[in-house]
Amino acid sequence: MARRIQSGDTRASAGAAMGVSAQNAPAAVLNDAKPGGGAFVVRGVNRGFTLIELMIVMAVISILVAIAVPVYNHAITRSKESVLRSNLFTIRSLIDEYTYDKQKAPQSLQDLVSDGYLREVPMDPMTSSRDTWKVIMEDPSNAMNPQEPGIYDIRSGSDRTSLEGTAYSDW
Repeated sequence: MARRIQSGDTRASAGAAMGVSAQNAPAAVLNDAKPGGGAFVVRGVNRGFTLIELMIVMAVISILVAIAVPVYNHAITRSKESVLRSNLFTIRSLIDEYTYDKQKAPQSLQDLVSDGYLREVPMDPMTSSRDTWKVIMEDPSNAMNPQEPGIYDIRSGSDRTSLEGTAYSDW
């Protein structure tokens, strides 16, 4: 029982456009073929998204960004803390090596560079500078060479607090 397609029948014309008779057309084709029936109409009259659909998508994206940005910042801080720990360990080890090799402590961090213990003074990742390291000098009474006390320890020049709650300058 074939049904004739009439020009005004949107159900029939939607099905015919897809090569299907009106009786065998899927429900989605029949619903979308109605004028204003959705964001995508087969006839091409109304193509696009409504304002509410765009606003919902923007709200979802905003929520995802609001969650991702703090996690990203936390990861960056954690990685900077890891680099700081590594730099402090390396510099402290090299200060000790220099002191034992030369029988005196270095007078500045540049002494470690000029004598070949370091290629260059490492950057303090918390201050993004090579010049902000806080140098702690030896006590002359405990120094290997009391006439020339040198560097005993080094700390970060940052005044910020770590994720653990301690000051970077106390590490």
